Amino acid sequence: MKKSMYHIIGMFLLVLIPLISPLWAGEIVTQNIKQWAKKAVEEEKALRPIAARNTVAVLYFENKTGKSELDPLQKGLALMLITDLFNVKGLQVVERVKLQALVEEMGFGTSGLVEAGNAPRVGRILGARWLIGGEITRGSIKIQSSVLDVGEKKIIGQPMVMGEMEDLFRLEKGLLFEIINFLKIDITPQEREELRRYCSTNVRALNLLFRGIDASDRGNYEKAAQFYESAIKEDPKICIARGALQELQALGLIDSKKRSRDMLRTLRDRGSLTDQLSPEDATKRVRTPKDIPSSQGRETP
Repeated sequence: MKKSMYHIIGMFLLVLIPLISPLWAGEIVTQNIKQWAKKAVEEEKALRPIAARNTVAVLYFENKTGKSELDPLQKGLALMLITDLFNVKGLQVVERVKLQALVEEMGFGTSGLVEAGNAPRVGRILGARWLIGGEITRGSIKIQSSVLDVGEKKIIGQPMVMGEMEDLFRLEKGLLFEIINFLKIDITPQEREELRRYCSTNVRALNLLFRGIDASDRGNYEKAAQFYESAIKEDPKICIARGALQELQALGLIDSKKRSRDMLRTLRDRGSLTDQLSPEDATKRVRTPKDIPSSQGRETP
């Protein structure tokens, strides 16, 4: 009886996630995505010039502060920018999991960091017209970004923001609008107002979310789920975390028995799952059990 109930809940989540989240692309680097990356690299020489003018990919930022505690920002900043850029009409954004799978296939490892000399190549394989990358440097948090025209192989802008770690969520928004300006994309006042919405104003919650994403990339799904749950406890309205946790459950990558009971209690409340999810949690496509990675790795210390 219990097994049937958990199975029903899992199937319910598979149906529910795409309905409530039409934009979010998921955070699991599945076997299907890994196969796509392998094929993309194999067929690299046959690639035609990039045709889509409004396609952008965001690379992970390099931590040059010497402070390992800031490493989560490498993927975190990219994650927030990708989430926001998905909401810019007329702009096609490459999914983060595709970038992660590609750089692993190219031998960069689970960190996903791309050397400057390889950036145009990565952008071309991803089919991106523009490539956004950057670095985090010492002192007050200084985020230096570069906007690369992949076809022309030239940098068209280098937006930069500076501030304290406590203002991370504001710094990301400042960088976002600078990037939009360099890309010469017109947005309406209403769109601008929507883009001003923060993923979270709780820096601790953001850090937990970023660590969850990295643990997931390493195949340590139980650890990722713990980070997501902790992030939600810190900020129940934080973007992405709920969707990412539900994706892990729906694909059977974590022990969902206890989490399923908690989910049932949540769904009985007036503030149900659909009420708590924000637009940033949206999902673009359905993941199915066949997408589950063939093996689960372990997070490195």
